[in-house]
Amino acid sequence: MGFVIRWVCALILLAATYNPTDWNYVAWARSTYETNLSMVVMIGLVLLVGYIVYLRATFRSIGLFGMILILAVVATFLWVLFDQGLISLDDPTVNTWIAIFALSVVLAVGLSWSIVRRRLTGQADVDDVDE
Repeated sequence: MGFVIRWVCALILLAATYNPTDWNYVAWARSTYETNLSMVVMIGLVLLVGYIVYLRATFRSIGLFGMILILAVVATFLWVLFDQGLISLDDPTVNTWIAIFALSVVLAVGLSWSIVRRRLTGQADVDDVDE
């Protein structure tokens, strides 16, 4: 259940930043930055904090190679779905949602990897601590 929560939070973060509808930060910021710059900056910083948390944890747990590997697995899964005729890639709106889904899976795996690794191997990850 913990992975699902991390994945949903990553999906919300990515979709709140940009999605093909008008309900996203990028569209809202473009339309209101002249009249409401302080809110645009504040919400942008809140989103930035979310990205920093996810990206820092992901880079520390699986690194760039792990991110590319997870993205390759997700892309191959999508390729199988396309090859079997279960999804179509003709609609740019659907493609955007697929990209948001794929990136959210990468971020969720990165945030959850230390927990999964500890359960599989019994080894705990320890951050460098200066004392």
